Amino acid sequence: MSTTPLTILLVGGTGSIGRHVTTAATRAGHRVRILSRIPGDASTPGADAVTGDLTDPSTLGPAVDGIDAVIFTHGTHGGEAGYRDVDYGGVRNVLTAIGSHPVRVALMTAIGVTVRDGSYNRSSKAHDWKRRGERLVRASGHPYTIVRPGWFDYNDADQHQLHFLQGDTRRAGDASDGVIARSQIADVLVAALTSPAAAGKTLELVAEHGPAQTDLEPLFAALNPDVELDGPGDKDNQPVADEPAVVRAELEHLTGIATA
Repeated sequence: MSTTPLTILLVGGTGSIGRHVTTAATRAGHRVRILSRIPGDASTPGADAVTGDLTDPSTLGPAVDGIDAVIFTHGTHGGEAGYRDVDYGGVRNVLTAIGSHPVRVALMTAIGVTVRDGSYNRSSKAHDWKRRGERLVRASGHPYTIVRPGWFDYNDADQHQLHFLQGDTRRAGDASDGVIARSQIADVLVAALTSPAAAGKTLELVAEHGPAQTDLEPLFAALNPDVELDGPGDKDNQPVADEPAVVRAELEHLTGIATA
């Protein structure tokens, strides 16, 4: 596994997961650059700040200049427009700003992201837009890892043994789907950037009773690679051909392959 320090753009760096990412990344020797809408906002120790608006691609050039990797931990609670413009649009805008410059990508979404018929997604379309963001990352041509964590910090004091799942089969919509500490989400996102075995893979991340593993490479190595635009075993319930025209057009722009 590479030990070369990376310059990482952290999108969502002032959030509850992002702060842990900064700690994990600096502990690993990487340099962290946090995207901030507020000029000069460097409120997170151990990181630099760069000004840019995630929803305005014209402002993102300085943020992506010279980076080796990007970690997305951003999110919103602003209804469907927010999920469309931030959760999905933010991924699109950063990838567009990066262009063909080679970077490693780690994207955090959520366990249950393929569940479309629950009340939460019916009212907000949050899962639909997060899943579209995943597909942009898979289509981008960059090496990537997509992490779908369980419920944040619902774990017991002795519940830290990491389990990497696939297929998004836990669909209750509550903590029975799986739990994970915020700090461990950060550890996995950072480790994925330098793991050869993590590239091109999607996982659901939960913790079970027992101590945390110190070497994540066997867990990454045991995963199946993604299949085209979805994770392995994902339910085929969001056909690309039925997606909004603008979503199909953006996928086609990244891949050069018609989606309908």
